[in-house]
Amino acid sequence: MYKYNDFDHAFLAERNRQFRAQVERRIDGQLTEDEFKPLRLMNGLYLQLHAYMLRVAIPYGTLNADQMRTLALLAEKWDKGYGHFTTRQNIQYNWPKLQDVPDMLDALAKVNMHAIQTSGNTIRNVTADHFAGAAADEIEDPRPIAELIRQWTTDHPEFQFMGRKFKIAVSASAADRAVLKAHDLAVRIVKNDDDVIGYQVLVGGGLGRTPMIGKVLNDFVAQDDLLPYIESVVSVWNQIGRRDNKYKARIKITVHEHGIDEIRRLTDERFALVRPTFGGADKALFEDIKAHFASPDFRTGTTEAFDAAYEADPVFRAWADTNLAEHRAEGHAIATISIKKHGATPGDATAEQMREMASIAEDLAYGELRISHEQNVILPHVHKNDLPAIHARLKAADLATANIGLISDIIACPGMDYCALATARSIQVAETIATRFDELKLEHDIGHLQIKISGCINACGHHHVGHIGILGLDRAGVENYQITLGGDATETAEIGTRTGPGFAYDEIVPAIERIVHAYLEIRAHSEETFLETYRRVGMEPFKAALYPPAEAKVA
Repeated sequence: MYKYNDFDHAFLAERNRQFRAQVERRIDGQLTEDEFKPLRLMNGLYLQLHAYMLRVAIPYGTLNADQMRTLALLAEKWDKGYGHFTTRQNIQYNWPKLQDVPDMLDALAKVNMHAIQTSGNTIRNVTADHFAGAAADEIEDPRPIAELIRQWTTDHPEFQFMGRKFKIAVSASAADRAVLKAHDLAVRIVKNDDDVIGYQVLVGGGLGRTPMIGKVLNDFVAQDDLLPYIESVVSVWNQIGRRDNKYKARIKITVHEHGIDEIRRLTDERFALVRPTFGGADKALFEDIKAHFASPDFRTGTTEAFDAAYEADPVFRAWADTNLAEHRAEGHAIATISIKKHGATPGDATAEQMREMASIAEDLAYGELRISHEQNVILPHVHKNDLPAIHARLKAADLATANIGLISDIIACPGMDYCALATARSIQVAETIATRFDELKLEHDIGHLQIKISGCINACGHHHVGHIGILGLDRAGVENYQITLGGDATETAEIGTRTGPGFAYDEIVPAIERIVHAYLEIRAHSEETFLETYRRVGMEPFKAALYPPAEAKVA
């Protein structure tokens, strides 16, 4: 992973020094909250319902053990003992005191971390496939590209005060694990017919009140041209994007209003001007960055210990079947740690759990961890013989839930418990759904089913691309939950379709249960997933289950 150089350390120290002075001026009353707002947003600090909230960047989801321990320190020393991993591969602390935030930032700086550009109308934390560098199906590790983009975007003078925020994701596999098509701009590493590596660039994706699927802007951008090409895209949007209405200021609206062909033409024009200004410095920087992402020295040998445990221990076998993914190195696996124990808050990890995950990574997994947009933690490189020991330690830390990709592996925003924008509860709905299906013992029979929950129209819970999406709204002071079906966050991305009228808080879990029972009745066979069934039969059987006739309700 990338290691800071002298410039990075000096830059971060100066940023933190400036912010410490700004905080002191706010506490002394020299700055009003309105005057302080743009300063704190540049450093990842929000003012939420009950307290300030600090959002810390985890660029492209990559952490080492020391960094995870520092996240635990922040939770324990300056918050309430836990942190919340988000759908942007960040972590949020919901209860810091304003006077403590500079100390938190200084602690982060010691392990090459920060909170810069995790908020505000700028280019946000660059995200990536959480299996990057380990996945068996990737062309190459996409994280060096993500790091190149991160460095270019940090404090870029043209893009600090844009019309709205701008989100970028990077991947290198045909299978999309980074929700590329829901981003303002996405980069997918590809090969052309001559087996030359380049980049497919997509623009105009986004969720929120106007969900849209990203469109291909360029099928193949040469390696040397990527950074000036991205700058051209962002520059065009920054010039012609809407600023009269913040709800129409995202690039998805610009693409919709002007059309992808016109955006492509304007980008090409801008690219012709921008490209010569780079002068090769980005190429030299990229070569330096790539050296930081060398693969670990993978162990060799048989997998006898794993095979024996898999045969002898049904609990370990269930976890392995659900939480492991194929690794590119022989004898290895990718292990996902579920932060979704049944009945727990999705994405919340205690300081003790963070420390134990750091220790496991250091002792048994080459020292690396990843955070997924699905709010889980990944050990990207694990020799299979170490998996029984890892599983035992996860069990002791209450982190061994075997539910990755199942109905209780729910994405949920913080909702009305924390967020000043939320109009309904998300956490409690997620907890109750997970608990209910654990009680029914149906989870593994149901198979792959992704539920995503948002507590407001801003869609931080990605409900639009959930197989089952839940959107909580305020209806005349009462929580009301709309349901969408058929959403998809992968390479076959789709926006879900609304089923009909919403449901009250005490009706939403029974409604989800009716949908699931309908699926189990009409699926073609036990291997047909919920999404496959929905695409085969359409909405009507599910609507019939959701909204039974009045006489059926009486009966």
